[in-house]
Amino acid sequence: MSDPNCSHDRGAVTLSFEVMPPRRPHLAPRFWATVDALIGAHPDFVSVTYGAAGQDRSSARSVVDRLVRDTPVQPIAHLTCVGNSVAEVSQVVTDYLDTGVRTFLALRGDPPAEDPSWTPAPGGVSSATQLVTLIRALETRRCEAHPGAALRAAFKPLTIAVAAFPGGNPAAGTTPEQEVERLLVKQAAGADFAITQLFWDADTYVSFVERARACGITMPVLAGLLPPTDPARLRRVTDLTGIEAPRGILDGLSAQDDPVLRHRFGIHEGARIAREVLAAGAPGVHLYTFNRSAPALDLLQEAGLLDPVT
Repeated sequence: MSDPNCSHDRGAVTLSFEVMPPRRPHLAPRFWATVDALIGAHPDFVSVTYGAAGQDRSSARSVVDRLVRDTPVQPIAHLTCVGNSVAEVSQVVTDYLDTGVRTFLALRGDPPAEDPSWTPAPGGVSSATQLVTLIRALETRRCEAHPGAALRAAFKPLTIAVAAFPGGNPAAGTTPEQEVERLLVKQAAGADFAITQLFWDADTYVSFVERARACGITMPVLAGLLPPTDPARLRRVTDLTGIEAPRGILDGLSAQDDPVLRHRFGIHEGARIAREVLAAGAPGVHLYTFNRSAPALDLLQEAGLLDPVT
């Protein structure tokens, strides 16, 4: 592994954030204040979650529309299979394309909370790979039917991201090797780059990318990180994903009675992981913000990826 303490050229490193659309109207002002703070870091893109079973569909659409219309940042619109028929997914994609969205994150999605045994309806979209194929087909038909759409595609190509699980996917019971195979299929379907789900050890990311390259995966694999400043959040994420936070980080956070010291400890640990994956060749970092700007921005600053605050 390369020197994790080396400095990084911001121009050669991508920065991006994930945000969750506000679920209630009264939360919108605080949400947009967070987004404005994140945009101040000049990210390459901001991804907008879709919610389990598409439950935040309307709010997500509003957020993406506003990002396209009123900000300089490139939004990535999440799309999921769960709870959506082919016709519904096609309409959502078409609506986004009409708005000017040119980047999607294709996900299978989580089953509805009230139906954990959910399976796709016959003829529905059942996997991220099928979703990638569908998005590509819709774009092709659009370009064939409309010269303006073809011109737009020429100077602003459609880009599709997919998820990668560097440590395997506990929810699916897959190993890292199996996830490499799945990623290879997604690439063949037309995916352009991958964003990893959460991991806590740089070696997990590095070994996954090495396996991927050996198997013929050429697309960039972006490192997805969570700023570990809130032990309750880490435990909640563990419950949701099955990916356990390191005992050392949890114990270190719990040992700090002072919120400021707890925050600093978590930022130090998160920045260390970011520096290590970047030193090992990661193209950038994608921060899962949970709609909190301070931890994400502090992590980037400590990792040497933002200009110092003056």
